[in-house]
Amino acid sequence: MAKFGLSQSIRRVEDPRLLKGGGRYTDDVAVAGQAQGYVLRSPHAHARIASIDTAAAKAMPGVLGVWTATDLTAAGIGHLPCLAPVKSVDGSPTSDTPHPVLADGVVRYVGDPVAFIAAETITQARDAAEAIEVEYDVLPAATDLATATEAGQPQIWPSAPNNTCFDWHIGDAAKVDALIRQAAHVTTLRVVNNRVVVNSMEARAAHADYDAGRQHWTLTTNTQGSWLVRNVLAKNIFNVSTDNFRVVTPDVGGGFGMKIFIYPEHVLTCFAARAIGRAVKWTSERTEAFQSDTHGRDNITIGELALDKDGKFLAMRTKNWAGMGAYLSTFAPFIPTGAGTKVLASVYGFQAIHAQVIGVMTNTVPVDAYRGAGRPESNYLVERLIDTAAREVGIDRIELRKRNMVPSSAMPYTSAMGQRYDSGEFAMLMNAALTKMDWAGFPARKAAAAKRGKKRGIGLAYYLEATGGAPTENAAVKFADDGFVDVYVGTQSTGQGHETAYAMMTSFELGIPIEKIRVKQGDSDTLPDGGGTGGARSLYSEGQAILVTTATVVEKGKKAASEHLEASVADIEFTPREGGFTVVGTDRSIGILDLAAAQRKKVAAGIEATILDAQETAEIKSHTFPNGCHVAEVEVDPETGIVSIPRYIVVDDVGHALNPLIVRGQVHGGVTQGIGQALLERTAYDGESGQLISASFMDYAVPRADDLPDIDVDLIEVLCETNPMGVKGAGEAGAVGSPPAVMNALVDALAESGVATIDMPATPEAVWKALAKAAA
Repeated sequence: MAKFGLSQSIRRVEDPRLLKGGGRYTDDVAVAGQAQGYVLRSPHAHARIASIDTAAAKAMPGVLGVWTATDLTAAGIGHLPCLAPVKSVDGSPTSDTPHPVLADGVVRYVGDPVAFIAAETITQARDAAEAIEVEYDVLPAATDLATATEAGQPQIWPSAPNNTCFDWHIGDAAKVDALIRQAAHVTTLRVVNNRVVVNSMEARAAHADYDAGRQHWTLTTNTQGSWLVRNVLAKNIFNVSTDNFRVVTPDVGGGFGMKIFIYPEHVLTCFAARAIGRAVKWTSERTEAFQSDTHGRDNITIGELALDKDGKFLAMRTKNWAGMGAYLSTFAPFIPTGAGTKVLASVYGFQAIHAQVIGVMTNTVPVDAYRGAGRPESNYLVERLIDTAAREVGIDRIELRKRNMVPSSAMPYTSAMGQRYDSGEFAMLMNAALTKMDWAGFPARKAAAAKRGKKRGIGLAYYLEATGGAPTENAAVKFADDGFVDVYVGTQSTGQGHETAYAMMTSFELGIPIEKIRVKQGDSDTLPDGGGTGGARSLYSEGQAILVTTATVVEKGKKAASEHLEASVADIEFTPREGGFTVVGTDRSIGILDLAAAQRKKVAAGIEATILDAQETAEIKSHTFPNGCHVAEVEVDPETGIVSIPRYIVVDDVGHALNPLIVRGQVHGGVTQGIGQALLERTAYDGESGQLISASFMDYAVPRADDLPDIDVDLIEVLCETNPMGVKGAGEAGAVGSPPAVMNALVDALAESGVATIDMPATPEAVWKALAKAAA
């Protein structure tokens, strides 16, 4: 790259190491004498545990320990906490659904952990698991979100009648009711946000070691932020100081939200390591991951959109049944409530909105944040509603959006959900996307497809994202003895290119060549705290921490340069482009790396000197609102129901694009996951047994290369005004806009055949059945 420049599409500096096999993942960690851990999981969706006999397992060769809930309770091990409870509309708290590390008396989903085994080898641990005798009294299970709250359904928790753990409301219900009554037209639509399995490339893993003398654990595990895991393990589960834990996250092969949370295996490996006095390692198998990693989405929502006679939006009312699974995961209640409803107003000028969210317990894997975390679900509802309303009132869907978009002249704008948008050029971005797609030329492409026997449709979705996360972030800059600069960060890359982005920023601020910068992450001992990665927060949060830390480095450097160059601090000038300090008006100068080395040598020799190392905490006072327009064209084969996507366009505003190449890569990944949800991914539970019947890649379809179009991404920068870099989050944007764009295009293709709506996933079978039903 040009020296110290930003806004350049440089290739990721971490890729050569990773592509050449230099990555170090949790499963790569090994120490002498380590044991292997294995989790015995429930084969039933709902059952009482009548008895557990572990005697035979404990006597088997190589077995070092077998533990059940009784053992953990006796040792004072706490439950897995839900850190984001909400209050119902009547003020009552979220129903209590205690989540023991190992099932205590009752199992509530297939995959619920029942026992943990540590042995010399993984084969011995598996054999011992098979020798554990568990007597189950099988109970009826409720796995269908659509019926779980109905009278007569199996009850999962006594504290949650009708399997409802909260009934949360937000907005002005009375005003919305009045606006709906006076509306010229009200569109009502029911949509499904299907449950998805996260399927990160790298499965979850944990490696725990315990130092009995120090009463100290070192847990190596693939997380999205070591500090959260450390804090929960110490404070909520083991009831010790955070100083007793060091959590290290090495390279991580994909997270997508799922690796933020605290899991039983974090606790079990730490508990077992202390119990047997040896390191314990656990690595998930793929089917085990289907049954134990948190799932995503799982919403059924009814939306009502009220319009006046001119097609102006008056109000919206939504009722969302949000699946929580069998237990409340770390942030589960917050995802459909506080996170999801932030963007219900999207980019449109509603007068009022009221949202109701009903948290529903089912005998299924717990649900929590998945790429976008509530915002894809809300955007999906809004954009599907708008297209439906346009057909019902006879207004072109583009025109209907234009009539209701918040104009740039209104910025800063406070939405009907109380969110303050600092910037946005919504109509401009939509027009750019329509031009790039050649929306006006679609009829000719549709006619050409018809000659080939295909039904072609076009659809768009304008999305609004709202980023989030911890209110502070930390960074440290340390000048190493080998001439490199180490930048310690509190976020965690799971494939987003953080090492490149943070090195670019540090290079720009300090004038240090990018090849001399190393980004260090994932070690809870290196910084006092870290907010981790989630909510598309990393660049604008960690970026601000890097800015304040590098500013401190510069100020310390001026003092050090004044000592070294024998001049007043007031006469020292730092020039990032030259990477050095100069005495103003002279040719006396010194480079920042040379200065740092000279100061370290003085300290080593016992001479008092100012070193340049710094560590700072940044307050994240405002979050950001990325937005953009997705346009998709689909073709449907009416004989088979197969849907293809020949064209896909994205025009995004993520503020200042620090590295456009990385941004486009993130959008590509998000769009791919959105297409997967829209057309392919179906998490299926058997209605009677509660078995997960899509528990492998033979039964669960993630998108492959031939399922995907070329994804053309343009970036239009509308600088964010709430952070000094002008950036808006980009990591989740692709997954927010793609499902409604694809499904709106599909409905457009099927409409002439009499299909008014279709739900995700629109598999070939679902599409074929919809066409057949319409033709009957």
